[in-house]
Amino acid sequence: MMDVHPPARCRTAPSWRISPDRSIALDRPILMGILNITPDSFSDGGQHLDPDHAIASARAMREAGAHLIDIGGESTRPGAARIDADEQIRRVLPVIERLRDDPEVILSIDTTRRDVAERAIDAGARIVNDVSAGEEDESILRLAAERECGIILMHRLRPPDQDRYSDQYEQDEPTYDDVVDRVRMYLLERAERAQACGVARESIVIDPGLGFGKTVAQNFALIDRLDELTQTGYPVLCAASRKSFLGKMTGVETPSDRVSSSVAVSVMSYERGVRLFRVHDIQPHREALAVAEAAGQTRLNANFPDG
Repeated sequence: MMDVHPPARCRTAPSWRISPDRSIALDRPILMGILNITPDSFSDGGQHLDPDHAIASARAMREAGAHLIDIGGESTRPGAARIDADEQIRRVLPVIERLRDDPEVILSIDTTRRDVAERAIDAGARIVNDVSAGEEDESILRLAAERECGIILMHRLRPPDQDRYSDQYEQDEPTYDDVVDRVRMYLLERAERAQACGVARESIVIDPGLGFGKTVAQNFALIDRLDELTQTGYPVLCAASRKSFLGKMTGVETPSDRVSSSVAVSVMSYERGVRLFRVHDIQPHREALAVAEAAGQTRLNANFPDG
């Protein structure tokens, strides 16, 4: 059962450096809007294939309160077919090139391929979001070091084309002695590897990979104990938006209808020290996290009245 009394104070990294001259302060919730330029993503597949529509969606997310836009040209949903680098570049580059001149939009490229990341950075992206944590193409870590960009390292058990949704595991469910400990150790190992490749520690964000190679129960164990990840000193990204384990718990089958449960997880994650949230639905997350932030500040002031 999930602890209903999360830690009152969690160690939280103060900032995330995404370029030599820019860092994102993490003293407040930071929202990363999801923009999938794919025909087969689990929730919004096919909605943004037209560049004009994708750009309009990105700007709408920014107006709603998104601080970052995460652009991907390959679905990472369980069972998704792999997409080669050239096709990913063809999908994402026109969108990045047209958004890069907006000073209010910070762009992230969601890819595991160095070639895609390099072209995206050349076009204006400042962050690489790698769901393989650099294991699929380790040269992506060296690229992040060379370009001094931000990088997100995620835990997954296996590639998407070999995986399945969290609510579909039957006889062969993923086995961990302790899922939280294993994910934490893996992410620390990958962060150390990134630093060995030259990435600055302050440029690294870790992501427990909710929904990737975990059962419903394992996902909730990770959410319950997210403070064990924030206490590592690395910024932590929560990316639970609309995922299948939320549908399993609520009975909501359509991903786009899982807004309330997605927001609930983000608020619980915030209380455990998370400050970065990758989400589809910007406004409800912004409003709920603003309330959580205000409540947390009130609690902090009551416990530590002298600041």
